[in-house]
Parts: sequence; C-alpha cells; structure tokens
Amino acid sequence: MRRPAFSVLVVGCGNIGGAFDQARSRDAWPLTHAGAWTRHGGFRITACADPDTSRRSAFQRHWGVRKGFDSCAQAMGSGGRWDVVSICSPTASHFGDVMMALQSRPRLIFCEKPLAPTAAEAEAIVGACEAAGVLLAVNHTRRWAPDVREFGRQLAAGEHGEVRSASARYGKGVLNNGSHLLDLLSFWLGPLELLSAGRPLDDFWPDDPTVPALLAARSGPGIAVGHAHACDYSLFEIELVTSCAVIAMEDGGLAWRVRLPGPSAQFAGYRVLDAGRRLPGRYLEAMAGAADNIYDGLLNGAPLLSTGATAIEAQRLCEAIRLASRATPTGPHQS
Repeated sequence: MRRPAFSVLVVGCGNIGGAFDQARSRDAWPLTHAGAWTRHGGFRITACADPDTSRRSAFQRHWGVRKGFDSCAQAMGSGGRWDVVSICSPTASHFGDVMMALQSRPRLIFCEKPLAPTAAEAEAIVGACEAAGVLLAVNHTRRWAPDVREFGRQLAAGEHGEVRSASARYGKGVLNNGSHLLDLLSFWLGPLELLSAGRPLDDFWPDDPTVPALLAARSGPGIAVGHAHACDYSLFEIELVTSCAVIAMEDGGLAWRVRLPGPSAQFAGYRVLDAGRRLPGRYLEAMAGAADNIYDGLLNGAPLLSTGATAIEAQRLCEAIRLASRATPTGPHQS
C-alpha cells in the first residue's frame, strides 16, 4: 500500500532550511529541514517563504518547489493549507511565524530552536499549539540521533554504572547553542538545577552571551559547564564520569571517546584510565531521524522525541543562567 505524503511549507530558506544541503550529495545524510523531508519520501515541499528573493529562488530551484512567498503571512494569506510547517526563520521571527502558521491549522509545526527569544514567548507558542490541537516538534536535533538515544537507554539501565559527574563545553550563546547542551544533559540525566553562573562572554550573538555554569541533576551528579569562544573554533562536548568509564561525546556528536579503567603499571593497587578509543558518532543521521519520528507521529500517533514541553525546560534554564550571570561580580567586560 502506498503511504500518504504530507504537504510541507518551509518558512526560512537559509542554512538550516535547506542551504546546508544544496551543495551536498543527495545520498548524504541530510542536515536541513528540506533535506530531511525530501530524503524521507513521505513529505512533499509544496511551498516556501523567505524575504530574500535570491535565496528563496535558489531554494525553489534546488528542491523543486513551485510556490514561493515573501513571508509566512503572505503564504497564509494565499489560502494555502499544509500538513506541516517548518519554521526555519531567525529566532526573533519564530513567535510571529508560528502564530501566523496556526491560522491554517496544520497538523504539525516543526520549529527551530530556540522556540523564541524569551521563555514567556516560548510558553505562549506551546500554549497556542496545544489550544489549536497542532503538534509541535522542536529541533533539538541530537534527540533524534540513534546513538544518543541508545546511550540514554544504557545510562538508565545502569550499563555504565553510576554517573559520578559530568562536564560540558560550548560556545556561540547560551540560548542559541547552550540550549542544545542543556537539553541533551537533561535528556540523559533528568531535570537540572542551576547552582551558579560565571561571567558572560560575548563571543558571537550581540544579545546572547556564552555563560559558564555549575548545575546539578536531580538524580545526583554535579555538572560543570565551561565555555569556548566561537571566533576560535566550534566546540560542543559532553563528558560523563561513571563508576565504570569516562565517556565523552565529541565534535558535536560526530565522535565518541571511551576510556576504561585497569591496573596501574606503576602503582600497585591503583586503577587508572587507559588512553581511550575514539568511535564514530551518528549525529549526521539526526535530521533523517526527525523526519521518521514526525512521520510516525502524524501517521500512527507515536510520541515526538523533542517537543515544546522539553524545549521550554531548556529555555527556562538558559534564562536562569543568563540572569544569574548578570549578578556575577566581574572585572573588565569580556569579549
């Protein structure tokens, strides 16, 4: 039996909307909304919206999209109806675009993170989607990576022993990039509490500093979050110290490093960690996993792996960290 195809409107034709995939092989794992919808086969992109005419035209040519609009508002005003609306516009536009998209009553909205510039707006988005009976998925991408989910299952089953502590490092804004980090930590370790925040670092976004912090999981482990500088290089890593090993997700999820304990060759009676082995990660499969999960949710009612509710928890913590950092005694302003 031929499976149904859901119609899609993509709002925002930039990098995450489709541009990252436009110079890549069609056989490569997709990095974008358009790439994921196209690869899956159960979705049809029938329209897109972007105020940049050249970017919109390039998107339409590459993905074979016939209808293009200047904005989400213009798309809604056309009388068109879509099963799925992908919100890939800048963060400041998310609130208005989601509220506008709800006018056409799609079955699902797939929104980039963060949901909105503030937690209050994010909560309003979630409430509006719930009131309209529209499903909401949020692109905290790593929740759809198969190795990330499997590692979470292993942790919950105790296969790596007890988690003693965790550390993490990131750059490019506590909300824009740190929300990915905090969401992933809570995905693995459960709800998180803020203990303290350090000095903010303005390394990329003018209104979203990168902030170090000390956290605690309610399940017990303490978490130290450090920062990098986005102008130096991209850094997104999490390391868990367990009773059985030290396990790190590196390169944003493109690799893992596992160090196991054994007898010390120098000191009798001591156990030390080995040099470790590096394993490939499956982060590149995440966007395809998102399309699979969303399709299953639309067709069979399967639970979504990343929702408005999970995104709000991360965003509230981001706001708490940013607010606490303003009260941190500082020397000369960092940049």
